[in-house]
Amino acid sequence: MRTIWKGAISFGLVSIPVKLFAATEQKDVKFRYLHEPCQAPIKYQRVCSACGKEVPQEELVRGYEYESGRFVIINEEDLERVPDAKTKTIDIIDFVSLAEIDPIYFDKTYYLTPGEAGEKAYALLRQAMEKTGKIAVAKIIMRNKESLVVIRGYKDLLLMETIFYPDEIRNPAQLPGFDYEIKLHDNEMKMACELIENLATEFDAAKYQDEYRQQLLEMIHAKIEGQQIVITEDPQRAKVVDLMEALKASVEMAQKEAKKQEKKSPQKKKQRKKAAGA
Repeated sequence: MRTIWKGAISFGLVSIPVKLFAATEQKDVKFRYLHEPCQAPIKYQRVCSACGKEVPQEELVRGYEYESGRFVIINEEDLERVPDAKTKTIDIIDFVSLAEIDPIYFDKTYYLTPGEAGEKAYALLRQAMEKTGKIAVAKIIMRNKESLVVIRGYKDLLLMETIFYPDEIRNPAQLPGFDYEIKLHDNEMKMACELIENLATEFDAAKYQDEYRQQLLEMIHAKIEGQQIVITEDPQRAKVVDLMEALKASVEMAQKEAKKQEKKSPQKKKQRKKAAGA
């Protein structure tokens, strides 16, 4: 993996040298547009909207649109004048419980590894957070942007996750047509809870696969090899209008599936019995 940032975690008067690595990657299947007669990729050019000429890289500058159609030019010297623009520290502000942060705030995840001579302080911070059950809220300036982040333990490492600022979370009150109240019957709530309990299990990330991406890649490879593409139709689900009827049918289906899984895994059967007796 390529190091994308080097600096230090500022923890009280302690400075912990660290390196930053991207922890996740997108595996979307990407397509390129081709010119059909030539079967050649399409090139995209940078063209000035005023003079219509193609613009070389050296003539590109940053511009901030402060009014419609009006820009102020921002160059590297301007950015360097901004206080803390070159700060190379991750400054811890608070320690909080992970459960207090709603998942809507989380954005991108990075691995943090200890830098030179930082192994002991790194291990101390990680183990101290694990023992206290806390994670760190901090700030970092990276790529000309100050980001709010959290630092937490993951296996034997520290993770840094960028999180959105509160003003970046859209207010759900602005959603159209969502200002009504629904009255729920006790039986509906009981049945819904029963369905959830029947589908409840321990989280195992390995069981979740991108089936659409896999099928898409199989189709692509089949075309490359000149094979006939077979399309498997999805089974049609019966439309159930009545909510209680749908809940009952769903509970029955979940129970049947659970029994099948219990036959395959005796351990799961023991766990379900234990949970029922608790």
